[in-house]
Amino acid sequence: MESILLFAQTAASGSAANQKSSSIQMIVLMVVLFALMYFMMIRPQKKRQKEEQEMRNALEIGDEIVTIGGIVGRVVTIRENDLIIETGADRNKMKIERWAINTNKTKNEQHQKEVEAAREAAKEKKAAKKAEKENADKKDNK
Repeated sequence: MESILLFAQTAASGSAANQKSSSIQMIVLMVVLFALMYFMMIRPQKKRQKEEQEMRNALEIGDEIVTIGGIVGRVVTIRENDLIIETGADRNKMKIERWAINTNKTKNEQHQKEVEAAREAAKEKKAAKKAEKENADKKDNK
């Protein structure tokens, strides 16, 4: 208890210049924390929301989708704010809102194939460069 009172008296007896510098430091700290929070939390969330909206706007008839509830279906009809999907082997039709779409499996599969093709092309290019370098080394040794 005595240490708290001693600390309070010491803090109260500080000079006006010290108080100004500590208030400026506090303001700078608050600005830095807000900037950090913006770049670590707010900006990535807005980016994700924009990507999700673009995915929902790019839906086409025949795409296989997954809803936020886990229902998997194929798009049959697209309207302004909702769409109709077919689910199951007996082709039950359901009307769902656009915001309830979680992923577009058709586009994800196409994207994975493109990424895989790019990796294969990079591997082939690397192997060709390696073979070319080995041939050049053999010529230099002869």
